[in-house]
Amino acid sequence: MDGRAEVLARLVEATNDHDLEAMLECFKPDYRSEQPAHPDREFGGREQVRENWGGTFQEVPDFHANLLRSTVSGDTVWSEWDWYGTRKDGSRLEMRGVVLMGVHDGQIAWARLYMEFVERGGAGIREAVRRMRTDSPRQAEDDQG
Repeated sequence: MDGRAEVLARLVEATNDHDLEAMLECFKPDYRSEQPAHPDREFGGREQVRENWGGTFQEVPDFHANLLRSTVSGDTVWSEWDWYGTRKDGSRLEMRGVVLMGVHDGQIAWARLYMEFVERGGAGIREAVRRMRTDSPRQAEDDQG
């Protein structure tokens, strides 16, 4: 197993074991995270990874990450994920999406996350397409009424 696939395997194991220290070892100290659909969520540094995932493990005690698919292209690992669990308040967490990771020297140097909350009982495909065609969700509502 090469370093790119190996770090992904370590990340999955550490995440599902809720082993924060082992998880952090998967990331370079100057790790960069981007969420292109949510640009205000961009951050840098392993310490923010600690804060994010430490809190998640605490608030979602049965958090689990399924790696559905992955492939490697150059130094980039493409991965599809299903994250789920039950929050302490009893509500369900469900997120799915794709994460691209740049791996250098056996650690994740950067990632672009396209993870989204699973929406159940949404408006359906017609509303989604209508929103794509309009300037804003508000305009779509005005067009209906």
